[in-house]
Amino acid sequence: MDKQKIRIDIEALSSKYTVRRLSVDDLERIYTLSLGNPLFFRYCPPFVTRESILADMRALPPGMTPDDKYYVGFFQDDKLIAVMDLITNYPDTHTVFIGLFMMEKSEQGRGIGSGIVSECARYFKSVGGHYIRLGFAKGNPQSEAFWRKNGFEPVGIETDNGTYIAVVMRRVL
Repeated sequence: MDKQKIRIDIEALSSKYTVRRLSVDDLERIYTLSLGNPLFFRYCPPFVTRESILADMRALPPGMTPDDKYYVGFFQDDKLIAVMDLITNYPDTHTVFIGLFMMEKSEQGRGIGSGIVSECARYFKSVGGHYIRLGFAKGNPQSEAFWRKNGFEPVGIETDNGTYIAVVMRRVL
């Protein structure tokens, strides 16, 4: 199983929300959701644009393929409440990397984001994942508190991305 790559059934990521891949057709919804989170962009510049969203939808770490990327939305009825950018098998075949997780502002502070992360963690473990890894913008108190509350700990790696320092965190599944 060590060489087995993690694959995701997107619909299985949540029992409470409809989950599907986001596309160019969802651009305005993603943009509106992003605009509601100015604190994120204060620590992780530049501020969101439609073009930056399109670039994020295609962005991949070195050596990864589009088959490893899942840019998904969590919907309650027809309302986009969260966006999650996942890269499976990165940086190794036991890890799922969260490149972005952003909640609709009106849904924050009610445990919904933590519930989504918990459901995803259970699912990743069920398909062979051992870890979830991510980076948050150093100094962002909201991001750090959220990820720590959800069982993530810094791994001792900080990367200068040019506009911010990314603090790498990991959760053992």
